Amino acid sequence: MAVLISEARADGSSDIAKQAQNPIASLISVPFQNNTTFGAGEHSDAANALEIEPVIPLKLNTDWNLITRTIVPILDEPALAPGVGSVGGLGDIQLSLYFSPARAFHGIIWGLGPSFSFATATDPSLGTGKDSLGLSTAVLTIHGPWLVGTLITDLASVAGRNDRQAVHQFLVQPFVDYNFAHGWYLASSPIATANWRSASGNKWTVPVGGGGGKILRIGRQAVNAQIQAFDNVVRPHEGGNWTLRVQVQLLFPR
Repeated sequence: MAVLISEARADGSSDIAKQAQNPIASLISVPFQNNTTFGAGEHSDAANALEIEPVIPLKLNTDWNLITRTIVPILDEPALAPGVGSVGGLGDIQLSLYFSPARAFHGIIWGLGPSFSFATATDPSLGTGKDSLGLSTAVLTIHGPWLVGTLITDLASVAGRNDRQAVHQFLVQPFVDYNFAHGWYLASSPIATANWRSASGNKWTVPVGGGGGKILRIGRQAVNAQIQAFDNVVRPHEGGNWTLRVQVQLLFPR
């Protein structure tokens, strides 16, 4: 049987797009986000990270929601140093829990809660070897076709292998989306990271760029498909030059 791919209806596609772009929306979704970074490692190879990120909202009461966001990374890393070969497998799984008011406050939507990173990597070079704990927050606002906000997570190690370095990691992801009719949109959502334990000049990765996407229906399934590209204007010594992100997000609107 042929699978029919059609445009989401114009009267609802913009609303679905804004929910898909909101990291703490009351919308069940399963993004498959693939980031390929070029020019990484000792021989300027490509590193690949496929992140499966199910988002599940739970209604606690009439005033509060709990949004769970899990990141399961499947990594393929090139040789990063002499004598260290390429490796692939599962990375460290992360879980963030956002307690979010059911209604926006003066147009501001926000969520705050604990974030966890578990030492689940199948190879030492794919993870930290540490269990970490911290906080994550998301703040955004929606005005007409615009959705603007940021997501911030800070994690520090609390347990794990004694022979591995302590962890203190920081992530900030600003996002700006402009929505058109028929489910089309422009987007910029770079992910800047810092490893506070690294040497000076080797802490930050700061990408700049963007792209676009569209809300589709594959049969009855709503899908958010997007592509973005980023130039890493600040990066560690062995970090890549630029990153191509391709994402397919399954949406389950209520």
